[in-house]
Amino acid sequence: MALFITAAITIPDWELRETFIRASGPGGQNVNKVASAVQLKFDAAHSPSLSVAVKARLKSIAGRRMTKDGVLIIEAKRFRDQEKNRADARARLTDLIERAATPPKPRVKTRVSRGQKKKRVEHKKKRGELKAKRARPSFD
Repeated sequence: MALFITAAITIPDWELRETFIRASGPGGQNVNKVASAVQLKFDAAHSPSLSVAVKARLKSIAGRRMTKDGVLIIEAKRFRDQEKNRADARARLTDLIERAATPPKPRVKTRVSRGQKKKRVEHKKKRGELKAKRARPSFD
């Protein structure tokens, strides 16, 4: 079962490594017995499924979740059920890669209009005059 991200990006299961660990938090004695938390590892740096641009954006979006070697680690321990945590980890990975797959909108340069510049200068002059009136009168 592969992980479908977009029409162009599909990650096969062999690229994902899941480890099951004990979760902290509520759950009583069950917490000490069952490894319900999931640690999903995805080697994004060496993945043939992602383009170079997507890998670069994913590295900046992932932040501390990505190791120096380019392995993305997602820990899911929100639920008490292992299957729900597994689905949660995969959904979070899908969301991260979807965000990395969409290129940022290019910035459109804008200029300040002549009217706005004039308005700013007028406001500065009025403010300066107001402050000048507050000063002590000179005896010249």
